[in-house]
Amino acid sequence: MEKIVYALWRDTATDRDAFNARLKDEIAPRLAEQAYAVRINLQDADVANGTSPRMASTNPQMDAVVQLWIASARDIARQPLDAIVAEAAPRFAAWLVCESTAIANNRHPPQPGVRTEGFSQVVFLGRPPRLTWEAWREIWQRDHTVTGIETQANFEYVQNLVIRPLTYGAPDYAAMVEECFPRAALTDEGVYFDAPNDPAKLAANQQQMMESCARFIDFDRIDCIPTSQFEIKRLGR
Repeated sequence: MEKIVYALWRDTATDRDAFNARLKDEIAPRLAEQAYAVRINLQDADVANGTSPRMASTNPQMDAVVQLWIASARDIARQPLDAIVAEAAPRFAAWLVCESTAIANNRHPPQPGVRTEGFSQVVFLGRPPRLTWEAWREIWQRDHTVTGIETQANFEYVQNLVIRPLTYGAPDYAAMVEECFPRAALTDEGVYFDAPNDPAKLAANQQQMMESCARFIDFDRIDCIPTSQFEIKRLGR
């Protein structure tokens, strides 16, 4: 089994709500007919007014993310899926990834077709040229993972290491990360950094997190997007 991450850019002439509705209600179920599992992440009204971290190095930034688990990501096997995605988005990019779950969502288990509780932060990461690939991965997955868990209120934390791009011109990302947070964290830094009503702990967690990020992230090589998560089809269901 292999996992694909798609980034989608909507036609600017298409209303965002209409784009999201078509992706969730029409495109995703068709993908589910051909995939073992499907998850989508949408920038919708539920996250539009949030003040949680949002960063953009890709211009224009992607509007949605589709995650698929399939038997093979080979071009010929993937073509029918690419064609379905293309119906929703005139521009898309795809990567083959290796998934590692640092925190499984056991607090608010996703239900097929239903918006997952809270919100999902999707982050696309580029590798800084100052680091070799192995040094970058070691810092991220060995050291930073612990910091990300200890200093934030995330209840799901999934790391997707990019193996290779699957589409021509796909941005040169090294990883895609997805973390789920409580709804209040969308507008409250104290909740986001697991320090509600505790300014001292908030400041300490923010500093620890920023120092850890600076070791392996160049902030002109990152896209950080709050989204709503929809599990369309779960593995084994």
